[in-house]
Amino acid sequence: MRKLDKLVLKAFWGPFIVTFAVTEFIFLTRFILLYFDEIAGRDVGLDVYGRLFFFFSLMVVPVSMPLAVLLSSLMCFGNLGEFSELTAVKSAGISLGRVIRPVAVVMVFITGFILWFNNTVQPWANLKGYSLLWDIKTTKATLSFKEGVFNNDLPGYSIKVSKNYENGSLKNVLIYDHAESNGNRHVTIADSARTYTILDGGYLVFELFNATDYVEDVDKSSGDGNTTDFAKNAFKHTKKYINMRSFQMTKTDEDQFKNHAIMKSISQLSMDGDSLKNNYELAIKGLVSMARQYYSYHLQPLSETAQKMPNRWVDSLITAREKLPLVKSTDITASALSSAKSRLTSIETDDLLMYDRRKNIYKNELEWNHKFTTAISCLVMFLIGAPLGSIIKKGGFGLPVLVAIVFFILMYVLTIQGDKYAKEGTMWVPLAAWMSNLVLFGFGIYFLMKALNDSRLFEADVYSIAFNRLKEKVMNWKSQTTLFKKKSRAV
Repeated sequence: MRKLDKLVLKAFWGPFIVTFAVTEFIFLTRFILLYFDEIAGRDVGLDVYGRLFFFFSLMVVPVSMPLAVLLSSLMCFGNLGEFSELTAVKSAGISLGRVIRPVAVVMVFITGFILWFNNTVQPWANLKGYSLLWDIKTTKATLSFKEGVFNNDLPGYSIKVSKNYENGSLKNVLIYDHAESNGNRHVTIADSARTYTILDGGYLVFELFNATDYVEDVDKSSGDGNTTDFAKNAFKHTKKYINMRSFQMTKTDEDQFKNHAIMKSISQLSMDGDSLKNNYELAIKGLVSMARQYYSYHLQPLSETAQKMPNRWVDSLITAREKLPLVKSTDITASALSSAKSRLTSIETDDLLMYDRRKNIYKNELEWNHKFTTAISCLVMFLIGAPLGSIIKKGGFGLPVLVAIVFFILMYVLTIQGDKYAKEGTMWVPLAAWMSNLVLFGFGIYFLMKALNDSRLFEADVYSIAFNRLKEKVMNWKSQTTLFKKKSRAV
């Protein structure tokens, strides 16, 4: 490896690691905030949240990598240009393409890594992350008692307190025991109470003080069922144990999530795409065969007599039929109208079913294309960032960040619009999926040509000179117009 390659790679790796860490943190934070309301307040432990955030961080790698590549490329070649290292290299007769080449080779390896990541790691991370997210969402929040309001979070119990202290003590506790589903027949009233959990949160203990227990028991031996027994027990101190199973997280079978497209690899998506297309074609053939029974003439096969009959006899029969007087019948008209309406409803229903099948095909094909587009976008972003950084000649997190945000927003908007058009079937799916990369590739080629020609694209004096030239042309045009008007008046 030559010294030039070492110089360029050394200038690239530092900004790349920093920008990738920053972009990964930003997109991970966005992902967490997206589901914050659904995962906050769940008593599942820090280890569960740690695993969830780890899966989330893997899921956002394909999104954060293109932005990191764009930022690091801008900063790398911007720093080389700002400290005149790029100028010195060019003065030695080395072209910009030779300077970019070592980083371009690295970008090819990064693109291959992202393609492998999209095909293997990301489906696994999506499956693990979303299944764990579902487990956390379905777990009940931490038990809390609001003052003056009945709490029904514990299965079989309805609890109300008048005062809830920060140390877990409760005042004026009212407990309705509905465990046997026989109404409000078991009531406990306590002057105060204290709550805590035992056996790793498996059971909630209500330690009651100065309490009274009321039990109403129907005498089932009586035929009319009206005879009841009342029991009243008073005690100064007792404990009531309640199972907290409903507040514990239960693991959901991951097979329930495997049918989603984002949980599959390229080969699995290809197999699913073939199956969806074959099923769609079979459904179309089935609709055509079923439609024959709704038409009494057009789609019915000709009889053997009609097939053997010469065309002139057929024409004569049709002519004779046209000369016969029309039979007017309200029953026939009503039957035909009812049949037409029924067929129209059936066609509309079939059209909706076929549209749903086509949407599934579009979504599957779109996800298959995105396995490649997110990888190729790293090369496209490098193609924009490297020449643009050599033109701007500014490093750091100033102007490069602003330029990177502009192009990333453009890529994001084009990707969203392309996905929308693809899912609706208004645009060819490969074109919609690759639309953002194609547009940004055009920008990259333009900036590369400008950089190879040492264009001063972002220097203010270039535009001031062009503006002055345009101003002079406008002034000359005005003077010539004035002179022409004077000559015209003299004549």
